[in-house]
Amino acid sequence: ATVITNLFSAIPYIGQTLVEWAWGGFSVDNPTLTRFFALHFLLPFMIAGITIIHLMFL
Repeated sequence: ATVITNLFSAIPYIGQTLVEWAWGGFSVDNPTLTRFFALHFLLPFMIAGITIIHLMFL
């Protein structure tokens, strides 16, 4: 999680703020892992929903 979130720090002006927001603090800890687990669980369902909506409007 550290490597991926540190990519945010390359964004000028707001990078460090984004990293701290993604981490839920000043380092990778339990809130970070909880957020990433939730994202990895929900992302396939969101993609499937968007795909279904897209296919309905074709």
